[in-house]
Amino acid sequence: MSRTNGKSEVDPQELDATHELPASENAEEDPATIDAVPRASTESGELQKLRVERDTLIDRLARLQAEFENARKRTAREQQDFREYAVADAVKALLPTLDSFERALQTGSEERSEFRSGVELIYKQFQDALQKLGLRAIPANGELFDPHLHEAIEMVDTADAPDHQILEELQRGYKLKDRLLRPSMVKVARNPKH
Repeated sequence: MSRTNGKSEVDPQELDATHELPASENAEEDPATIDAVPRASTESGELQKLRVERDTLIDRLARLQAEFENARKRTAREQQDFREYAVADAVKALLPTLDSFERALQTGSEERSEFRSGVELIYKQFQDALQKLGLRAIPANGELFDPHLHEAIEMVDTADAPDHQILEELQRGYKLKDRLLRPSMVKVARNPKH
């Protein structure tokens, strides 16, 4: 008995050369090359399917990237708006205090006391601080009534003023930057001749 290193001995004549070696380019039609033609057409069909799928995925990717970019821009714009108008509630809460200052300063005290001068100074500082935040008073007296900016409290019949002109401002209105914070409360002229 001969020892083999776990390998079986194969007779070289038993090997079939057509199955072991690739077909040459000049080979005549044999069973191996006949099978290659249908295989090439199926590979071409699969290649076409893969190209269509690739194009679809690239298009989908481009759309998703555009959608993501739009969402990012929208979020940035919303954050900017939030930053600009986050102070709106705080400023709105301070408006009654501003109104009280204005009423206190409108009283007919002709005497220029140090106390009154101090209150006027505080009022001016308060106004300046609110203006830095973007608060602007809405002009009313003598203006034409604008329902987007003014709230009509009373209609007054008069021939002395044109129709829809504001005669008196009862409470000042304010805008914070370009957003209406509080409309002006006004008396509006109603001229029956117009």
